[in-house]
Amino acid sequence: MKRSILRKDVIPFLALFGSLLVATAVADALLHLLDLVWIGRYLGIPGTILILLSFFYSMRKRKLIRFGEPKKLLRLHEVLTWLGALMILVHAGIHVYTLLPWLALIAMLITLASGMTGQYLLDRSRRDLSAKRTACAADGASSQTVDQDVFWDAVTVDLMKQWRSVHFPITLAFGVLGLAHILSIFLFWQWK
Repeated sequence: MKRSILRKDVIPFLALFGSLLVATAVADALLHLLDLVWIGRYLGIPGTILILLSFFYSMRKRKLIRFGEPKKLLRLHEVLTWLGALMILVHAGIHVYTLLPWLALIAMLITLASGMTGQYLLDRSRRDLSAKRTACAADGASSQTVDQDVFWDAVTVDLMKQWRSVHFPITLAFGVLGLAHILSIFLFWQWK
Protein backbone atom coordinates (compact mmCIF):
# COMPACT_ATOMS: atom_id res chain seq x y z
CA MET A 1 0.00 0.00 0.00
CA LYS A 2 1.40 3.38 -1.00
CA ARG A 3 1.64 5.90 1.83
CA SER A 4 0.79 9.51 1.11
CA ILE A 5 3.24 12.33 1.73
CA LEU A 6 0.89 13.58 4.41
CA ARG A 7 1.17 10.39 6.47
CA LYS A 8 4.78 9.67 5.60
CA ASP A 9 6.28 13.14 6.06
CA VAL A 10 3.87 15.75 7.42
CA ILE A 11 2.66 13.78 10.44
CA PRO A 12 6.22 12.84 11.57
CA PHE A 13 7.21 16.50 11.08
CA LEU A 14 4.35 17.58 13.34
CA ALA A 15 5.42 14.95 15.87
CA LEU A 16 8.98 16.35 15.89
CA PHE A 17 7.69 19.89 16.34
CA GLY A 18 5.28 18.65 19.03
CA SER A 19 8.18 16.95 20.82
CA LEU A 20 9.75 20.39 21.27
CA LEU A 21 6.59 21.63 22.94
CA VAL A 22 6.32 18.51 25.12
CA ALA A 23 10.00 18.76 26.10
CA THR A 24 9.38 22.40 27.03
CA ALA A 25 6.40 21.51 29.21
CA VAL A 26 8.33 18.68 30.91
CA ALA A 27 11.42 20.84 31.56
CA ASP A 28 9.28 23.70 32.89
CA ALA A 29 7.31 21.32 35.12
CA LEU A 30 10.54 19.81 36.47
CA LEU A 31 11.93 23.25 37.29
CA HIS A 32 8.72 24.07 39.16
CA LEU A 33 8.66 20.70 40.91
CA LEU A 34 12.28 21.02 42.04
CA ASP A 35 11.73 24.66 43.05
CA LEU A 36 14.34 25.75 40.49
CA VAL A 37 12.13 28.14 38.52
CA TRP A 38 14.83 30.81 38.72
CA ILE A 39 16.99 28.75 36.34
CA GLY A 40 14.43 29.27 33.59
CA ARG A 41 14.96 33.00 33.80
CA TYR A 42 18.54 32.58 32.65
CA LEU A 43 18.05 29.88 29.99
CA GLY A 44 17.38 32.57 27.39
CA ILE A 45 21.09 33.40 27.33
CA PRO A 46 22.48 29.95 26.41
CA GLY A 47 19.45 29.38 24.15
CA THR A 48 20.25 32.55 22.22
CA ILE A 49 23.93 31.60 22.02
CA LEU A 50 23.05 28.16 20.61
CA ILE A 51 20.79 29.69 17.98
CA LEU A 52 23.50 32.18 17.01
CA LEU A 53 26.03 29.34 16.72
CA SER A 54 23.61 27.51 14.44
CA PHE A 55 24.06 30.28 11.85
CA PHE A 56 27.47 28.86 10.87
CA TYR A 57 25.53 26.68 8.42
CA SER A 58 23.86 29.71 6.79
CA MET A 59 27.18 31.53 6.67
CA ARG A 60 28.86 28.51 5.04
CA LYS A 61 26.02 28.14 2.54
CA ARG A 62 26.41 31.79 1.52
CA LYS A 63 30.22 31.40 1.38
CA LEU A 64 30.81 33.91 4.19
CA ILE A 65 32.97 31.29 5.91
CA ARG A 66 34.96 28.47 4.36
CA PHE A 67 35.39 25.99 7.20
CA GLY A 68 33.17 23.03 7.94
CA GLU A 69 31.40 20.50 5.79
CA PRO A 70 27.94 21.72 4.75
CA LYS A 71 26.18 18.47 5.70
CA LYS A 72 27.73 18.43 9.17
CA LEU A 73 27.01 22.13 9.63
CA LEU A 74 23.39 21.55 8.56
CA ARG A 75 23.00 18.80 11.15
CA LEU A 76 24.65 21.05 13.76
CA HIS A 77 22.31 23.88 12.71
CA GLU A 78 19.29 21.64 13.25
CA VAL A 79 20.42 20.36 16.66
CA LEU A 80 21.59 23.72 18.01
CA THR A 81 18.43 25.46 16.84
CA TRP A 82 16.19 22.82 18.43
CA LEU A 83 18.10 22.93 21.73
CA GLY A 84 18.28 26.73 21.68
CA ALA A 85 14.56 26.98 20.99
CA LEU A 86 13.88 24.55 23.83
CA MET A 87 15.89 26.70 26.24
CA ILE A 88 14.17 29.88 25.08
CA LEU A 89 10.74 28.28 25.38
CA VAL A 90 11.54 27.15 28.93
CA HIS A 91 12.91 30.65 29.60
CA ALA A 92 9.62 32.13 28.43
CA GLY A 93 7.48 29.51 30.14
CA ILE A 94 4.08 31.00 30.77
CA HIS A 95 5.63 34.00 32.44
CA VAL A 96 5.69 36.41 29.50
CA TYR A 97 3.87 39.55 30.58
CA THR A 98 4.61 42.04 27.80
CA LEU A 99 4.05 42.17 24.06
CA LEU A 100 7.67 42.24 22.82
CA PRO A 101 8.75 38.87 24.28
CA TRP A 102 5.52 37.27 22.99
CA LEU A 103 6.19 38.59 19.49
CA ALA A 104 9.79 37.33 19.62
CA LEU A 105 8.59 33.93 20.88
CA ILE A 106 5.97 33.61 18.15
CA ALA A 107 8.50 34.67 15.50
CA MET A 108 10.94 32.06 16.83
CA LEU A 109 8.31 29.30 16.63
CA ILE A 110 7.36 30.29 13.08
CA THR A 111 11.04 30.43 12.12
CA LEU A 112 11.60 27.00 13.61
CA ALA A 113 8.56 25.55 11.85
CA SER A 114 9.53 27.04 8.50
CA GLY A 115 13.12 25.79 8.84
CA MET A 116 11.92 22.32 9.76
CA THR A 117 9.59 22.40 6.76
CA GLY A 118 12.49 22.96 4.43
CA GLN A 119 14.81 20.55 6.15
CA TYR A 120 12.49 17.75 7.00
CA LEU A 121 9.69 17.79 4.50
CA LEU A 122 10.58 19.37 1.22
CA ASP A 123 13.57 17.28 0.13
CA ARG A 124 12.02 14.03 1.25
CA SER A 125 8.67 14.87 -0.31
CA ARG A 126 10.24 15.79 -3.66
CA ARG A 127 12.02 12.42 -3.74
CA ASP A 128 8.85 10.55 -2.82
CA LEU A 129 6.78 12.39 -5.42
CA SER A 130 9.37 11.68 -8.11
CA ALA A 131 9.51 8.00 -7.10
CA LYS A 132 5.71 7.79 -7.16
CA ARG A 133 5.60 9.33 -10.65
CA THR A 134 8.29 6.93 -11.87
CA ALA A 135 6.51 3.91 -10.38
CA CYS A 136 3.19 4.88 -11.95
CA ALA A 137 4.84 5.43 -15.33
CA ALA A 138 6.70 2.12 -15.04
CA ASP A 139 3.36 0.39 -14.50
CA GLY A 140 2.35 1.66 -17.94
CA ALA A 141 -0.01 4.40 -16.78
CA SER A 142 -0.68 7.30 -19.12
CA SER A 143 0.65 10.72 -18.17
CA GLN A 144 -2.91 11.82 -17.37
CA THR A 145 -3.37 8.85 -15.02
CA VAL A 146 0.00 9.53 -13.40
CA ASP A 147 -0.99 13.17 -12.85
CA GLN A 148 -4.28 12.08 -11.28
CA ASP A 149 -2.54 9.54 -9.01
CA VAL A 150 -0.05 12.06 -7.65
CA PHE A 151 -2.27 15.16 -7.70
CA TRP A 152 -2.63 15.69 -3.93
CA ASP A 153 1.00 14.81 -3.28
CA ALA A 154 2.06 17.32 -5.97
CA VAL A 155 -0.17 20.01 -4.42
CA THR A 156 1.40 19.32 -1.01
CA VAL A 157 4.93 19.60 -2.43
CA ASP A 158 4.08 22.84 -4.26
CA LEU A 159 2.81 24.38 -1.03
CA MET A 160 5.93 23.29 0.84
CA LYS A 161 8.16 24.93 -1.81
CA GLN A 162 7.04 28.29 -0.47
CA TRP A 163 9.02 27.76 2.75
CA ARG A 164 11.99 29.96 1.78
CA SER A 165 9.72 32.93 1.15
CA VAL A 166 8.59 32.60 4.78
CA HIS A 167 11.79 31.40 6.44
CA PHE A 168 14.18 34.24 5.60
CA PRO A 169 11.94 37.24 6.46
CA ILE A 170 10.57 35.60 9.60
CA THR A 171 14.12 34.73 10.68
CA LEU A 172 14.98 38.39 10.21
CA ALA A 173 11.87 39.42 12.17
CA PHE A 174 12.78 36.97 14.93
CA GLY A 175 16.30 38.42 15.06
CA VAL A 176 15.03 41.98 15.29
CA LEU A 177 12.39 41.14 17.91
CA GLY A 178 14.85 39.03 19.91
CA LEU A 179 17.44 41.81 19.83
CA ALA A 180 14.81 44.36 20.87
CA HIS A 181 13.83 42.07 23.77
CA ILE A 182 17.46 41.71 24.86
CA LEU A 183 18.06 45.46 24.63
CA SER A 184 14.89 46.19 26.62
CA ILE A 185 16.10 43.81 29.34
CA PHE A 186 19.37 45.75 29.57
CA LEU A 187 17.50 49.06 29.67
CA PHE A 188 14.79 48.15 32.16
CA TRP A 189 16.48 45.53 34.33
CA GLN A 190 16.71 46.68 37.88
CA TRP A 191 20.48 46.44 38.21
CA LYS A 192 21.47 46.22 41.86
